[in-house]
Amino acid sequence: MSDHTAGLAIETAGLVKTFGETRAVDGVDLAVPTGTVYGVLGPNGAGKTTTVKMLATLLRPDGGEARIFGHDVVREADEVRGRVSLTGQYASVDEDLTGTENLVLLGRLLGHGKKAARERSAQLLAAFGLAEAAAKQVKHYSGGMRRRIDIAASILSTPDLLFLDEPTTGLDPRSRNQVWDIVRAVVAQGTTVLLTTQYLDEADQLASRIAVIDRGRVIAEGTKGELKASVGAGSVHLRLRDAGQRATAEQVLRLTLDADVQPEPDPVALTARLSAAAQDGAAEQAARALGELARAGVTVDNFSLGQPSLDEVFLALTGHDTQADDTDSRAAREGEEAA
Repeated sequence: MSDHTAGLAIETAGLVKTFGETRAVDGVDLAVPTGTVYGVLGPNGAGKTTTVKMLATLLRPDGGEARIFGHDVVREADEVRGRVSLTGQYASVDEDLTGTENLVLLGRLLGHGKKAARERSAQLLAAFGLAEAAAKQVKHYSGGMRRRIDIAASILSTPDLLFLDEPTTGLDPRSRNQVWDIVRAVVAQGTTVLLTTQYLDEADQLASRIAVIDRGRVIAEGTKGELKASVGAGSVHLRLRDAGQRATAEQVLRLTLDADVQPEPDPVALTARLSAAAQDGAAEQAARALGELARAGVTVDNFSLGQPSLDEVFLALTGHDTQADDTDSRAAREGEEAA
């Protein structure tokens, strides 16, 4: 590991965690800049939660090193705990208490005086759109409300580093957008966020850099643009006027672009995925293909060229999508519970 950690909230080298014969985390290297949202993207069982638990000092690594703001997570665990906060995948507040009671209780445990805890509680409930539900028991909250109060509890004392472990799992689109807005607001106040997710659009929306993790290893890392550029120049999307012309259009695109062409479920839609070698001339190739389609008598109603999606990136890197359920995840969960 580098001796120079200035500007880094998290730095790991060769981080390892095993549960029996299962190597849940297998040599993870991370370098997370301060003041950013850093995404860790991967399917169930990839090792995301186990990595977060080691960084938050909840699990002891079996190998490698990890530092939080320069502090070793094993030898300087108390210093690390004083600077981080963790919101896990499931609600950690007391369901029998009201929103206000939960936040005041946690505020008092963190050392706030009674008045200060109440003021901070009211401030956060208002900021997170929960003021009207402040007097309700949390068990009557919706899933989105529970996630919001979970995050509110995590920042009662503003942490330098906030771990968000799949914070929007199971939420409806409106609630997910609300959580995303909260994450952006937290970062705007100077907190670094490590976000684990299996939702590609979430990483795309929030993270300035992304580590793609699969089977306990980081298999790619970079900005969204770098990751997308690494797997191809992009995709040409077409909508035809006549579904009967799709076979002809598919043949023209395959010959003109030398690309994999995939019919979409919509009978008038096609997608051609350009190779990485075509990156520099993608626009010219797409324009030439449009001309060849016209010469073949194919009428195109809609034509677009775009970068690969993160979904396409992940599929290209791993051979499966982020919803794939790895059998190792069960062993890892059982090991974490035993630990």
